[in-house]
Amino acid sequence: MSTTSGTKIDKSSLPDASGHFGQFGGIYVPETLVTALEDLSKEYEAAKRDPEFQAELAGYLKEFAGRPTGLYHAERLSEELGGAKIYFKREDLLHTGAHKINNAIGQALLAKRMGKKRVIAETGAGQHGVATATVCARFGLQCVVYMGAVDMERQKLNVFRMRLCGAEVRSVESGQKTLKDAVNEAMRDWVTNVRDTHYILGSALGAHPYPMMVRDFHKIIGEETRLQMMEKEGRLPDELVACVGGGSNAIGLFYDFLEDEDIRMVGVEAGGYGIEQGKHAARFEGGRLGVLQGSKTYILQNPDGQIELTHSVSAGLDYAAIGPEHAYYRDVGRIEFAYATDDDVMEAFKLLCRTEGIIPALESSHALAYVTKRAPQMSKEQIIVVSLSGRGDKDVNQVAQLLGADV
Repeated sequence: MSTTSGTKIDKSSLPDASGHFGQFGGIYVPETLVTALEDLSKEYEAAKRDPEFQAELAGYLKEFAGRPTGLYHAERLSEELGGAKIYFKREDLLHTGAHKINNAIGQALLAKRMGKKRVIAETGAGQHGVATATVCARFGLQCVVYMGAVDMERQKLNVFRMRLCGAEVRSVESGQKTLKDAVNEAMRDWVTNVRDTHYILGSALGAHPYPMMVRDFHKIIGEETRLQMMEKEGRLPDELVACVGGGSNAIGLFYDFLEDEDIRMVGVEAGGYGIEQGKHAARFEGGRLGVLQGSKTYILQNPDGQIELTHSVSAGLDYAAIGPEHAYYRDVGRIEFAYATDDDVMEAFKLLCRTEGIIPALESSHALAYVTKRAPQMSKEQIIVVSLSGRGDKDVNQVAQLLGADV
């Protein structure tokens, strides 16, 4: 697909020196954090050029996290739907159960490099919190994870997993008691303890250098996919699909293919109960340009700039803003965005369990819901690759409740 604006993508130029992707991104934080972000940016740029750091990162990704992950032909699902051949990039098979471990390892190594002994993180579905708690246990770092009270209730298993790894999980009782509020509390902590604390932000969000840094730690997803597709099919896919909350797994899959103009890319947001105010988390369906938690991007907000209520069956997508790099590529026409409602997500979740014996995360099931409608529109010669960003063990109790089943 060529960009609708005629803009040719040069991904190497993004972000610019001030952390902007076009008009999006930047640094919008309290003055207390500016120096910390500048120091982090310098340390990260040095680490990128340091062969020892890169070798250490690669070693942990292989031996601790379990990379490379497989590229799996979902043969029975493809037959069930008809049309395109469907492949899954199996990030669900990583240690801790999701792609989040890629970034957590990278940032924990940065924290060590900077001499920081304490780490904080936010989490929604709990997968980033579990990944952060896990790497902190591995590297001997003190760990505090902020999590909305609502999310703690629907993700009890992940709360327990974090505590098993020695993390302190702090319940956030403000606002909607979900992901946005957890980020607020984590940022307050960082402002207070910036000298000895590193904030492992979990998605491609926030102030520069986080969107760039998180993207870079996840771009291995797409790099592996390219090599694996050539090995399996002798060509690249026709379409890439991933769910999008902040957008870390999506940009991780998409990034290596951005300059391949014939490959269509689709990010799938949370349609919740439907596109009505306060009942979804699809930022491109009624969102406005604004600033939230350090970055300029599309945000679900009212005309007065107040953040709207959001909803998604998946805690990891229940967030009012989208990563600035996604906002840029959407505006220039390189990445398309769709949404899936809770009902569609539940049907896709059940379908994958039944056809492939794979229990997907509710987040990943948004991408699957899109594919169940898209694949039948395509020919059998075409190929879709879906980012299966996480496994659904954490969601089984919640799904059982929604289906009225006993566990």
